[in-house]
Amino acid sequence: MPLPAWYRYHLGGPTVFEGLLLGILIPYLFGALFHKGKKFNPPQTIVPIKHMLIGFLCYQVAFSILLLLTTPIDFYLIIIMFSFQTLALLSIGLMQNDANRNYLYRNELEYYSRRDSITNLYNLRHFKNKVEQLIESKQRKPFYIAMIDVDFFKQYNDTHGHPAGDKVLRTVGELLTENLRSEDLFARYGGEEFIICLPNLTKSQTAYEIVDQFREAVEKYKFKGDETQPTGKITVSIGLSGESKGKTLDVLINEADQALYIAKKDGRNNTAFFK
Repeated sequence: MPLPAWYRYHLGGPTVFEGLLLGILIPYLFGALFHKGKKFNPPQTIVPIKHMLIGFLCYQVAFSILLLLTTPIDFYLIIIMFSFQTLALLSIGLMQNDANRNYLYRNELEYYSRRDSITNLYNLRHFKNKVEQLIESKQRKPFYIAMIDVDFFKQYNDTHGHPAGDKVLRTVGELLTENLRSEDLFARYGGEEFIICLPNLTKSQTAYEIVDQFREAVEKYKFKGDETQPTGKITVSIGLSGESKGKTLDVLINEADQALYIAKKDGRNNTAFFK
C-alpha cells in the first residue's frame, strides 16, 4: 500500500485526500478484513463466491457512503455503479470458477487414468508404457522385473473381509514406496500381485538385495489381524526376471512370474531368480 499511496499523493490535486481514502485506504482495509489465509493458486483454486460477494458488498456500502459525503456525486449514479460493479464481479468469479473446475476435472481424470483405485499406485497400463519407453530409450541400461504376490491373501480376505484386505494392499503399496529407490517403477499388477521395474542395474545381486529388503519390511510390519494367517504374519513372495538385454517386456514378466512360482513352491516369504 505505501507505494500506491505515495504515488497518489504525488499526483496531488484538489481531491488528493479523497483519492487516498476511496481509491487506496478503503479497498486495502476491506481486502485485509476479508482476506483468507488460504493461498490463491489459479487455476487450481475455486473462488468462494459467497465470501467474495459479502466482502465486496461491505466494501461497496462503505465506499458509496464516503463517496456521497466527500463528492457531489448523484445518488442515482451510485446505485448504477454499485449494480454494474457487483454484476461484473459476480460474472468474472463464476467464469473463473467454471474454467478452474474444468482444469481440475481434466487433471483428476488424467491422474486417475494412471492410478490404481485401491492402492493409488500406478496401474498396469501406465507401468507398461513407462517400461516400454525405457526399452526404446537410446541410453537403455539393463533392468530387472520383479513380480510380487501377497501370501495367503485369499484366506486373509475370507477371514477379515474385503475392506481389511484392501487396507493390506494399500499398506504394501506404501512399503514399496518407502523401501525402493526413487528411480524404480512399481504398480499394482492385479488382485494381490504387484510388479516392479528396477532400472540401471548391472548386477543381479543388487536387484535381489533391493526387492528382498522390501520383502523383509513386509514381514516385519504388524498388519491388523495377521495372527490368523498360516504363518502368523502377512508376507510376500517375489520372483525376479533375468537381465533385460534383448528381451521384450512380456518375456521379462513371464520370467518373473515363473520365478514367483518357484518362490511360492519353496515355502513362500522368499525371493527367487528366474533360471
